Amino acid sequence: MGHHKPNILQTFSAVTNILAPSNEPWQVELKDPASSVMTDFRVRALFKVDAEDTIDEALGKMKIAGLRIGFVVDGSSEKITGMITSYDIMGEKPMRYLQSVGFADRGVTHKDIKVKDIMEKIEDWISVDMHNVETATVQSVMDAFQKTGRTHLPVLDSVEGQEHRLRGLFSSSKILRLTDIARRRVAS
Repeated sequence: MGHHKPNILQTFSAVTNILAPSNEPWQVELKDPASSVMTDFRVRALFKVDAEDTIDEALGKMKIAGLRIGFVVDGSSEKITGMITSYDIMGEKPMRYLQSVGFADRGVTHKDIKVKDIMEKIEDWISVDMHNVETATVQSVMDAFQKTGRTHLPVLDSVEGQEHRLRGLFSSSKILRLTDIARRRVAS
């Protein structure tokens, strides 16, 4: 950029081609930093669903947002109580829930099931710590997905003596998409 004076913002013009911004790189290498494949909730809005929503309402909201996962908030408190994925809603969890409550005697049907009934409660999450993410690679995130068998790993920020805060999310489908070329290279 030459030797311009410090603290002066240089402007330029006559660029003939500009692409729209992209939220994620097209592809990453397996040795790249883990943060390059993390959805960072300081940058991207957190997608929330209400614990009292029916699962059909939640799925509808996910479809509109183009997302497969929602974080469950408890009404006004803004405390996160769980997470729910479109796979949970479309899989066998609703049926298992109906069996567990004995749907015959109460007339509970699929449309009565609420998010809180089938969500994964925070105490059952398998999470990773942001401090750890800072030194990890994309490969190590893939290894963690392999080991846990999960589709999503929430990233928590912990500050000494304070409650955990949800900072980000790893999604296995996003990582597979972003490492497509790198993984094919390894396989060949």
